[in-house]
Amino acid sequence: MIRVPEQFAEWRTRVGGEPGRRWVRSLPTLVERLRERWDLVVDDTEPLHGGQSLVVLVRRREQPLALRLTWLKDSVAEEVRALRAWRGRGVVTLVDAAPDAGALLLERLDHTRSLHTLPLPEAAEVAGSLIRTLAVAPPAGLRTLSDVAAGIPESVTRRQRALGFPIPPGWVEAACGHALEWGEAGEQVLLHADLHYGNVLAAARQPWLAVDPRALVGAPEYSVPELMWTRADELHTDADVRRILDIVVAAGDLDAEAAHGWTVTRCVDYWLWGLEHGLTIDPARCERILSALVRR
Repeated sequence: MIRVPEQFAEWRTRVGGEPGRRWVRSLPTLVERLRERWDLVVDDTEPLHGGQSLVVLVRRREQPLALRLTWLKDSVAEEVRALRAWRGRGVVTLVDAAPDAGALLLERLDHTRSLHTLPLPEAAEVAGSLIRTLAVAPPAGLRTLSDVAAGIPESVTRRQRALGFPIPPGWVEAACGHALEWGEAGEQVLLHADLHYGNVLAAARQPWLAVDPRALVGAPEYSVPELMWTRADELHTDADVRRILDIVVAAGDLDAEAAHGWTVTRCVDYWLWGLEHGLTIDPARCERILSALVRR
């Protein structure tokens, strides 16, 4: 049976509590069940992981594949619909799925090479172009950005108060205003709502492919903010921040004002989420981006 990496087990237990601990303990048995169901052979490589998912490298006959097991089971059915709509266009190909188990069998990509391996301007251009590539007609039944945006002002305001007002009030006000302004604006396409440099991997059939999509229907500019904060440590001046934003917008043929607005909104939201979960680096990164884009 597989061995779940200790770091992943600790994080899922910390964030998910007792249900998270039980899920982690169930993973070896779940992998064994899926191995038999899909006629897989598990590689000797230690399982990989992000924040939400464990990835086990497997083979079916001579075909290398990746078995992904996700904590957020409710999102797997939506992800399956999205992956089928994309049909491998700019994104990893879906081979099989067991949504009730939170499991996806996927094309194997090169997990050793993400966009973190490229210089930031080059990585930003690749990621921006992927935002445009992924902007296709959405399948039915997915959550909409307008629904997400409608809840942001109340959520951000409540959490800001509960955490003792850590963010400058003007930034929170700007975030709420942009959520209301852009929630229903722009193209209504299928979008990857968790697009960061670590979620774009090198591949054989295309140079770079996105993974781990969190599917939404709305404007593609919503995908920009994570590309700003995930490598914010490399942005030493306000001009650097604005330059990377400009590169992403140009590469994706995006609306610059909408991209700016969603970056402000999501940086504030993620800053608060980070504080709620005891993170220290990511809130500072969000502050770095916001300081370049919004007056206090």
